Amino acid sequence: MPAPVPFDPQDIANAKYEERPVREGVTTKRTICASCDIACSVVTESMKGRVVKVRSSDNPIFRDNICMKGIVAPKGFAHPSRILHPLKRVGERGSGKWEQVSWEEAMTDIGTRLKKIIAEHGPEAWAVSTSQWNTGTDHGLGRRIMNHVGSPNWISGVALCAGNTAAVSKFTYGWFPMGDFNNTKCIVLMGHNPRRHSWTPMYTYIRAAQARGAKLIVMDPRRSSSAERADIWLPLKVGSDAAMMFGWLKVIIDEELYDKDFVANWTIGFEDLKKRVDEFPLERVAKLTGCEPEMIAKAARMYATEGPSVIPWTPITDMQRNSTSGIRLQGILRSICGYIDVPGGETLQGFNPDIIPESDIEMHHVLSDEQKAKQLGSKNHPAFTYRGQAAFSEPMKRVYGREYSNIATGSYMATPSQTFRAMAGEGEYPVKAFFFLGNNPLMSYANMPLILKAMMNQDLIVAHEQFMTPSAQLADYIMPADSWLERPLIHDMFAWLSTVRFSEKSMEPPGECKSTFEFWKHIAGALDRPELVPWDTLEDFYDYRVAATGMSFAELVKSTDVHFKMPEFRQYEKRGFATPSGKVELKSSVLESLGFDPLPYFREDPPEDKDYPLKMFTGVREDGFFQTAHRHIPEMRKRHPEPEAFLSPGTAGQLGLAEGDWVYVENKLGRIKARLAIKDAMPDELVRVPHGWWKPEMQQGAGQLSGAHDYADAQLCRDDDDYLDLEQGIPHIKGIPCRVVPVTDDAQAAISSKARPVMEPAE
Repeated sequence: MPAPVPFDPQDIANAKYEERPVREGVTTKRTICASCDIACSVVTESMKGRVVKVRSSDNPIFRDNICMKGIVAPKGFAHPSRILHPLKRVGERGSGKWEQVSWEEAMTDIGTRLKKIIAEHGPEAWAVSTSQWNTGTDHGLGRRIMNHVGSPNWISGVALCAGNTAAVSKFTYGWFPMGDFNNTKCIVLMGHNPRRHSWTPMYTYIRAAQARGAKLIVMDPRRSSSAERADIWLPLKVGSDAAMMFGWLKVIIDEELYDKDFVANWTIGFEDLKKRVDEFPLERVAKLTGCEPEMIAKAARMYATEGPSVIPWTPITDMQRNSTSGIRLQGILRSICGYIDVPGGETLQGFNPDIIPESDIEMHHVLSDEQKAKQLGSKNHPAFTYRGQAAFSEPMKRVYGREYSNIATGSYMATPSQTFRAMAGEGEYPVKAFFFLGNNPLMSYANMPLILKAMMNQDLIVAHEQFMTPSAQLADYIMPADSWLERPLIHDMFAWLSTVRFSEKSMEPPGECKSTFEFWKHIAGALDRPELVPWDTLEDFYDYRVAATGMSFAELVKSTDVHFKMPEFRQYEKRGFATPSGKVELKSSVLESLGFDPLPYFREDPPEDKDYPLKMFTGVREDGFFQTAHRHIPEMRKRHPEPEAFLSPGTAGQLGLAEGDWVYVENKLGRIKARLAIKDAMPDELVRVPHGWWKPEMQQGAGQLSGAHDYADAQLCRDDDDYLDLEQGIPHIKGIPCRVVPVTDDAQAAISSKARPVMEPAE
């Protein structure tokens, strides 16, 4: 999920445009790619009103930031299977039977049915799931409407990816830091592996830093491409990240490599932390991680002495049963080494003073305390819910000028697993209406069997989508969505950074496709609350948000690539940190008040199950895809025609498996099919499973769900208590017990008979 890249103000000031010649009849626009979550600045070229090419930016600071997903976007969005008109389900849910209707007809019925559900069950019976990286943004309007109506049950994939890091980071220092890659001297990648066609700007920044002489430390069970470039590679056991960081802290504290002045003046809880760290001598850490004590110590010393150092955000730590402790330990390492809010370290940027943030648009203050208390998951797993974030309201206002800071859209969320249980009729109250925008929730969260049951139990499902995803196949209404080529955008870095970028609209959306702004404006009207979205157009709304700049949105988008405030370091010396104590809380007063351990800890793996002797991790990206998207594009599928599970040669040999064999990966929750790829870079006894696989060319409807039943990794992602992070309630998907068995000849024949040629549209 998201990783906005920081920009050096001097680079921006010195940027010399080298605009390339344009063919006659071609119109160019500066835009921001949303083919993945990292938001590269690119240029579109259009002929006769249609985008025909996406190329890299004319701005030299963005010139290298483009990948294959952005380049093929025009073809992907022009695919004949794109949904261009509102569709209404006419058969049983999941039957695959639809009729075309108008926006007005759809919204009238949606409004009537949603109001009936709210009247019968309360506003909390309405849940919404969005992936704002896919929609670009929903402008905060979804939360705004829900807060006024009274529903706290908004969920997102950011619960597993960056949003939860943002929320948990507040427990330590009140904001979500971003590394200063332009000046750092050491970079630590925890399982993250940016590549030329995946996280391209981050890849570029890391390579440039190494060329300057910066050190690179990589923790990863696999010998990734980043590990091969690293000064130190720690091939730790999957899921042992927090234990490794305890080992680093043991070395740094024992050898007094920390910043004593910063610890004394700007932290609380150091002595208690030290006692907890003493529970992790290097011999124990070596056993937990599988790495040699000497290498653990060498890496810790490099981080502490070669700095200022950065630990870039990583999705890996977000998705573990020790996620909260892991995120906290990252923050503690940054803090005690004095790398917080300094050049070359980790910046705490806050809001841009000239742009109204989406946190304000969302209007969280209008949701009553009574309704906030009903937020699903907040009683048992409160970290990113209203309950868990309430203690930061006063500190946020003191330091950043706003009571609510929804950084990376990861604060004030319901817990996904608890939301789906309520939807399935297994929760504390019923949830009977479910909307999702730019999101494939059936495959994007843990425990797909539960999510399927939950969706089949709904009275109303509304999707805002471009294509007939497996989730959309279960909807009552599918409302056609625009693409990033077809709308303007204010990209505020998801409130993570103070830099703001602007994107021009390159072409008109086809058919009746509409933006998230228009979708929510229609919903407000359908609920008889049109005053909640008072702006006539998206451009009017943007003019409202940028008014403090003294320019209109149209003027800004023509003249400005990046709108930013000059960075000020060590701002905490003037106003403290946005925590209750005003200091970095190594021992969290907020976690303690919520009934959790105020110090990080490490939960060792549950007892081994002899029936499932291997460990599985999922979430690794294939260059041609982003999450569950892009599988309809022939060029992307040619690169990845089938889902592949990775095994080491040793493990494959023990199981009697060969390259290219079809296998089942199984655990107690379910099983999936994949083609076996044997990789020397994989450690023994670990299985890599790709994320988000389905095949648009396969049969639609609840029985097949375009192959999701066969291939989707969410069927293996457990969310039972042993595999949940305690504070957040998010699943552990980096080390799930599993086994790999061959697919029989009969089963293989069934696979072959169901798969048609790539991208033959399903009937």
